[in-house]
Amino acid sequence: MAGDIATTKVDLTRVKPYGDTMNDGMTEVTFTLPVPYGPEADEAAKQIGSKMGLDEASVAFSKDLGQGFTFFVMYGKCQHTVDFTTIKVAKADVEIMSREECQEYILNNIKRNVIIVGATSGTDAHTVGIDAIMNMKGFHGHYGLERYKGIEAINMGSQVPNEVLIAKAIELNADAIIVSQIVTQKDVHVKNLTNLVELIEAEGIRDKIVLCCGGPRISYELAQELGYDAGFGSHTYAEDVASFILTEMVRRNLI
Repeated sequence: MAGDIATTKVDLTRVKPYGDTMNDGMTEVTFTLPVPYGPEADEAAKQIGSKMGLDEASVAFSKDLGQGFTFFVMYGKCQHTVDFTTIKVAKADVEIMSREECQEYILNNIKRNVIIVGATSGTDAHTVGIDAIMNMKGFHGHYGLERYKGIEAINMGSQVPNEVLIAKAIELNADAIIVSQIVTQKDVHVKNLTNLVELIEAEGIRDKIVLCCGGPRISYELAQELGYDAGFGSHTYAEDVASFILTEMVRRNLI
């Protein structure tokens, strides 16, 4: 079957989900409804699936969450397609360098240590994102910035007030600030990220620092809208962040 898929010609102007057969539209959806567990709940989920545009919507799994809530895993066939050839995504226009290449880039172009301060700021207590980028062990075989020669990486941890993060950056004369936001309920991440930019501008250092943010709901486009130089979402590693910061420093002559 894999060989058949590889040789199947795909119309990139009409792309739709794939399950067992090319263009079959098979899709898996998970969600929770505020209804008590039972046959009526499954039927409600199927009707929701149909209104989502799924043909042959079926509940593959449902679970009672208690207190009148039910969780569902649903399958169905998506009716819709997208024109992949027209898709444009805002992203950092930078060539990603390896750790060794970043170190060489610093040596040849910046010729001093680069100071990067990072934290999960505000009330967010999650450190998995900032640790993946900053800590020496990194994540999934991608070493963090602490292991990069020529980079002084200061990881301030979680629940760091924006004022404290900025004060540390000023104290160390940091070249870049990285802020991670995992908690996104009620758009608290947008409020916190906006506040950080406002405080940095009030300190008069915005043009002297590279400012980056990251998290599962952070996109490059959102980051720029909020006043950041770049945003990094899921599947981002230390080399992605380092490559951007280092080249941005040189581009803006912050060396």
